[in-house]
Amino acid sequence: MERWLATARVFLAISALVAIWMAPESSGYSPWVYWFLGLYIVHGVVVMLLLRYRHESTKAFRTLVHGADIVWPAFVSLFATSQQSPFFLFFVFVLVAAAYRWGLPETFGTSAAIVTLLWIESVAVKLGLVVWFDRVLAHNGLPLLGVNVPDLEPKHLITISAYLLVMGLLLGYLAEQQKQLRAERAVITRVLGRVRVDEGLSGTLREILGELLSVYGARRALVASQETNSYRVFVGEVHASDGRPSQLRWLESSATDRETYLFESNANAALAVRRNGGFQLLGLDSEGGRLRMSPGDGMAHLASAQSFECTAFVSFVFGREWWGRIFLLDPGMGGDREEELRFLQELVRQVGPAVYNVYLLRRLRQRAGAVERARVARELHDGAVQSLIAMEMQVDVLKRSSESRDSVLTPELARIQGLLREEVLKLRELMQQMKSLDVDSSNLARHIEEVVERFQRETGISAGFVCEVQPLQLPQLTCREMVRIAQEGLVNIRKHSGAKHAMVRLDGREDCYRLSIEDDGGGFSDLTGRFTFAELEAMRKGPLVIRERVRLIGADLALESDPSRGSRLEVRVLRHRETENGQ
Repeated sequence: MERWLATARVFLAISALVAIWMAPESSGYSPWVYWFLGLYIVHGVVVMLLLRYRHESTKAFRTLVHGADIVWPAFVSLFATSQQSPFFLFFVFVLVAAAYRWGLPETFGTSAAIVTLLWIESVAVKLGLVVWFDRVLAHNGLPLLGVNVPDLEPKHLITISAYLLVMGLLLGYLAEQQKQLRAERAVITRVLGRVRVDEGLSGTLREILGELLSVYGARRALVASQETNSYRVFVGEVHASDGRPSQLRWLESSATDRETYLFESNANAALAVRRNGGFQLLGLDSEGGRLRMSPGDGMAHLASAQSFECTAFVSFVFGREWWGRIFLLDPGMGGDREEELRFLQELVRQVGPAVYNVYLLRRLRQRAGAVERARVARELHDGAVQSLIAMEMQVDVLKRSSESRDSVLTPELARIQGLLREEVLKLRELMQQMKSLDVDSSNLARHIEEVVERFQRETGISAGFVCEVQPLQLPQLTCREMVRIAQEGLVNIRKHSGAKHAMVRLDGREDCYRLSIEDDGGGFSDLTGRFTFAELEAMRKGPLVIRERVRLIGADLALESDPSRGSRLEVRVLRHRETENGQ
């Protein structure tokens, strides 16, 4: 930048020198003008050489050069100040240089400094200092200064001053806008550079939230998101730590996460500041238009869950599959807050498609993994399972033959046969877990019934299924997880309970759907009584896989265990969630 300005400075000075040299009779300039322009050209060349051999331009160097650019034109303008003078272009140059280097305050300050110098010159003329200099020069036989006194009259300077101030204001405003656009483009480019497929979705979100923390000077950043086929709201948190973002930490899910983070609001982006025990809100719609919002609208739950003095949030929607909000807690928004919010909207809008591609790639990998698991399941069924069944049948033949001869090998063959049968059951259970489930509300009951029938057929344990609710209205993910919970519950009954009877029931109440699994076995060895989901989580006891699946869909869990009567597992899914997000 400074090299371009140095080149323009020298070119402008040489052009002015040539202009007055080619028409000296019409201009009537003093010989001193040629000397001053020559010195200005030397000054410009020295600056060019310094920039040629300096590795960088410091702030002090730029300020010194800019000060010289203000003083030289003001000094040369003693000989012609009007807009028709070639020297007036030096003022334009210094204003453009200020706008090119900085912004509105510096450019307008430059124009004010030029105007001040011109008025000082006018006062000097009024006080007779120019006449005194001419006398000194004449006494020493030197040419007179030849100052153009009429151009320094107040009536002329008022017009020139207004022109320079307005030009400084206009150029500074344009420079400020251009600087802001460059800064915003740089931020967007930097954030887009953080989107990396190899980092995965969590790594990408961490990098983006970290950049937002840096740009807005916020203390913490939260991302709350929900897939349209899921009840659970995922909430991640990133802290600003020593200039670098912390790792993305996923918070424990809660039944109130939706009301806390994804509350209903007309605003696509908003800034909330605490005022007199409430909140003052500034909201924008999806097009960036300002909205009228009531104080504290939708912020009560968030304020109870998170500590902050002010917060900004922006919503995002990716296709019909994923939506949520980003929260910046205690951001340092200065100046025009409305413009800061609009930039936050634009940033999310620009970066969103790249993040959505990472999300879709994750989904694609999950589906590819499901296809591969289905292939492995088929290979197991056609290979290992069939071989184990054949071996079990051969062992059964040998056992029957040894029983007729009252052989001592009979108990050992029976043990081997039992082990083979157990391995076949484990492989079949593994195959069922590996298969992808195409299940929704319309066929959920049928899938659970098939799971129960297969369990009874393969284990010999009496089992039944009762469905007491029709029709069902649940997201696909919840239906899939409920089938998996039924499978896992029956597997636990076979492995650990020693039960002879099992019952699976699906029913509904006014506020929830219930899936219960009960048996008449020995219950859980380390649990006796009734336990809630929160108690099981705190004790880290109970069926781990089922707890994880319950947490995934945002459901509730209750467990009853009695060594004399068996166990009962109950999963509850709230009904009111079925209408959220159009589900």
